[in-house]
Amino acid sequence: MNVQMEKSWHQKLAPEFEKPYFESLTTFIRQEYASGECYPPGRLIFHAFEATPFEKVKVVILGQDPYHEPGQAHGLCFSVPEGVALPPSLRNIYSEIQSELGIVPPQSGDLNRWAKQGVLLLNTTLTVRRGEAASHQGRGWETLTDVAIQCLARDREHIVFMLWGSYAGRKSTFIDPTRHLVLTSAHPSPLSAYRGFFGNHHFQLCNDYLKAHGKEPISW
Repeated sequence: MNVQMEKSWHQKLAPEFEKPYFESLTTFIRQEYASGECYPPGRLIFHAFEATPFEKVKVVILGQDPYHEPGQAHGLCFSVPEGVALPPSLRNIYSEIQSELGIVPPQSGDLNRWAKQGVLLLNTTLTVRRGEAASHQGRGWETLTDVAIQCLARDREHIVFMLWGSYAGRKSTFIDPTRHLVLTSAHPSPLSAYRGFFGNHHFQLCNDYLKAHGKEPISW
């Protein structure tokens, strides 16, 4: 398969592109994009990988699938393009950062500034049909993104994995906690943020860990 992806990630994931599940996934996604509105735009499906090359990853934040309303999804989990209203989960993320670090939240929900510092903002499912949450789950994306997480856990050292909610938390089985920092809590969604996301201190713990291992902390 001729997959256009940032070079370092392509090298890691290339074996997946030749497997039957990925061929089936590619056929399905092409049909979906041809028959109706899907997100993110095709050129941004692999944006998380483009924005944060493999060797630059210091932190992984996992989402589930892209925003499914027009103008929101642009290939980074929890992020929206400049000028788009902040979704509730992102507002709660900003609120926790302000509580922990005293950083006044920006007006912009574009998290490319995090990605450029080494924060891989990866949805486990990379596409979605307009207005239909989880419509592209179970088609093969999860297999590919699981491999991406496994490659980081196996081939890199001292990465911070932020796994919010039970779905993301299950990915901890891929990660050796003696080699990496694994942070789990409730999801920042308004439905669950008060059950353990608020007050989790993940952003402070992340930066403390990075500094302890000689890495530049993230400017949240």
